[in-house]
Amino acid sequence: MFSKSCEYGIRASIYITEQSELGRKVGLKEVAKAINSPEAFTSKILQQLTRSDVLISEKGPHGGFSVLANTLDTVTLSHVVTAIDGDKIYTGCGLGLEQCNEKKPCPVHDQFKGVRDRLRDMLETTTLKSLTTELSEGLTFLKR
Repeated sequence: MFSKSCEYGIRASIYITEQSELGRKVGLKEVAKAINSPEAFTSKILQQLTRSDVLISEKGPHGGFSVLANTLDTVTLSHVVTAIDGDKIYTGCGLGLEQCNEKKPCPVHDQFKGVRDRLRDMLETTTLKSLTTELSEGLTFLKR
C-alpha cells in the first residue's frame, strides 16, 4: 500500500518522535540503524520529511533530527505519507489505472474507495505521539 520509502519514513518519524520525547536529537546513522535502512536511502527520506516540516534538522555537534515539542501532538501519519508519497494514496485507482474515476470506474473502484476513505481517516487521526505512547507502554513494537 505504501512505497518502501514511505514505510521507512513512517518508521523513522516514529523513532525520531520517541527520541524527541526523551529530549534527544538523533543523527542519520542512529536512525538508519534503528529502522534497518541503508544510510543513503534514509538520508533522502529524512530530507523529504524535513522539507515538509514533519521533522527539523539542526547541524553541528549538538544537532540531529527531532520533532518540535509543540508539534508532538499534531504531527499525524498523514503528514508523513503526504511528504513521501504525495496524495496519490487518497486519489489513486486501486488497480493503478490512470483513467479510473466516478464516471468510468474500474472493477474495484467502489470497494477501494471505501478502503481509501478509512485509510485517510486513520492516517489523519493517528499522531506520531500516540504511536510512541503505545511503544513505550509495550503495546506495539518497531523493530524487525
